[in-house]
Amino acid sequence: MLAKQKLTTNAAAVVTGAGSGIGRAFALELARRGGRIVCADINLAAAQETVALVEAEGQAATAIACDVSKLAEVEALAAASERWLDGPIDIVINNAGVGAGGKPVGETSIEDWNWVLGVNLYGVIHGCHVFTPKLRANGRGGIINVGSTASFAAAPTMGPYNVSKSAVLALTETMAAEFQGSGLHITALCPTFVKTNIVRDGRIAAGASGFAHKVMKWTGIEAEGVAKLTLDALDRNQLYVLPQLDARTIWRMKRLAPSLYARGTGVLNRLLAAKTA
Repeated sequence: MLAKQKLTTNAAAVVTGAGSGIGRAFALELARRGGRIVCADINLAAAQETVALVEAEGQAATAIACDVSKLAEVEALAAASERWLDGPIDIVINNAGVGAGGKPVGETSIEDWNWVLGVNLYGVIHGCHVFTPKLRANGRGGIINVGSTASFAAAPTMGPYNVSKSAVLALTETMAAEFQGSGLHITALCPTFVKTNIVRDGRIAAGASGFAHKVMKWTGIEAEGVAKLTLDALDRNQLYVLPQLDARTIWRMKRLAPSLYARGTGVLNRLLAAKTA
C-alpha cells in the first residue's frame, strides 16, 4: 500500500511575513519539499527577494503585498492566491509579526498597543477567519500560527507583545479543538529568540533594544531549523512546537510552580530596569 503523502510535501502554501526571517525560512523549506508558495509581506520588495530565492530552488512562487492588520487585504490575498495557484490552498502560515517593548504598562503608548495587536493578533485572526472556511471546504489542509514563548512567559516591559502572542496561542488551541475529526491540522510555534529582524524593525526602547540584540546574538537560533521542525510537526498534527530548551523550561516552570515563576519574573523586571537604565 502506498503511504499517504505528507501535508507539507508538494503543498500549495500561503506565507505571511515572507519577506524575511522565519517567514522566508518557511517559504524556502516548503520549496525544498516541492511546494508552490505565495509570499505575502507588507514590504513587496522583500517578498520578491524571497520569491527569487524560492525560484533558485527550482520551485514556483509569487509575491503579494499585504497588510495583515486589514481584513480586506487578507481577503484580497486569499482571492489572488487561489487565482495564482489555480486550485485549493493546502497550508497557511500566519507568520507576520512585529515587536515592541522596553516600557511598562501605562508608559507604553496606545499607538504601540494598537500597532502590535493589529499585526500580531488581528493579522492571525484575519488569516484564520479568511482561510479556515476554504480549508474546511477542501477537507484537507493545515495552519501554522506563529506565536512566541511570550505566549505564556509574560516577561516584564513587553505588555503588547505578550498580550498579542498569548491570544494567538489561545486562538490556536481553540481551533485545534474545533478541527478534531475534520482532517485539518494546526500548530502553534512558540520559540524564544530566533535570528530575525524583529528587534531591529520593532518599536523597542533604546536600552531594551540593545539588550535584546545581545541576547539574540548569543542565544538565538537560525530560522531555517525552526521552519523545518515546525513543518514536520504540522505533518504530525502536533499542536505545540517549542524548539528551544529555554522555551520548554519556561513552559514547565510556569505550570509546575506558578507562584515561584511569578516571583522570578519580578526579579527579572528589576534586573532589566538596572540593565537598561
